[in-house]
Amino acid sequence: MSDSPLYGALEAGGTKMALSVLNDAGELLERTMLPTRTPGETIPEMIDWFRGKHIAALGIGCFGPLDLLPASPTFGSITATPKPGWQNVPVLDMFKKALGVPAAIDTDVNAAALAEARLGAAKGLSSCLYVTVGTGIGGGLIIHGQPVHGLVHPELGHMLLQPDPRDPAPKGFCPYHTSCLEGLASGPALQKRWGVSARELSQDHIAWEIESTYLAQMCVNAICCFSPEKIILGGGVMQQSFLLPKIRSKAKALLNNYIVSPALNEELDDYITAPGLDIHSGVTGAFLLAKQALAAE
Repeated sequence: MSDSPLYGALEAGGTKMALSVLNDAGELLERTMLPTRTPGETIPEMIDWFRGKHIAALGIGCFGPLDLLPASPTFGSITATPKPGWQNVPVLDMFKKALGVPAAIDTDVNAAALAEARLGAAKGLSSCLYVTVGTGIGGGLIIHGQPVHGLVHPELGHMLLQPDPRDPAPKGFCPYHTSCLEGLASGPALQKRWGVSARELSQDHIAWEIESTYLAQMCVNAICCFSPEKIILGGGVMQQSFLLPKIRSKAKALLNNYIVSPALNEELDDYITAPGLDIHSGVTGAFLLAKQALAAE
């Protein structure tokens, strides 16, 4: 029997929780999925699952917003989430106390970005931006090999955009902001605007011209603000294979040759790209957080 440690990885989402156990090489040994109900129902169920798995540490990639200031008395807590009942839940503290193992938490998108930076599409680079376009829109930013936190953490999904004149709902559907990225381009925004889910929209539907315009604006804003060495677009909406070429083309037109780099010219197909880890960015990121937590002890 191997003495190598086992690691717990939790991908905490607004609709479902993915719980995994991995070995020291990052190989998946066990995995289960639970619906996200109330904290009082969901967290004890997750703690019970991890108990008895003999994990040495736990990594949590969690929906947010999160308090990620280490000096804060509410460090590791979910803060002003629109998810009913999950405001001010001390997620990290609850797992650490119940399981008695080192644990680390970051946003779900920062965890995925870390995985893509270390092992995926941005391996070997010092910076990248990972954006997930699905139920919500979030961005994880890696600079000098580390996730960016700052005042709290980047909320890329709530950057304000210029509405497309063809958009029948130019104010979007965000309860907090008018014409922000998430309110205009998330999966629920597509469904509310067109009456069907993204996967039911035909490839030639005007929805995709509008969607690609918004995501191209986001890419250009990110390039101008952060200058990442790669932009990685994941999430359910990005499963439409024809969407990436549209985004690249529109981003290049919006940049209008202002920023000079080979990556934005002949290499653009490799610069704005799909995740290198496919759908495994989240679990890999949580695994890396668990390894960091153990190493820090």
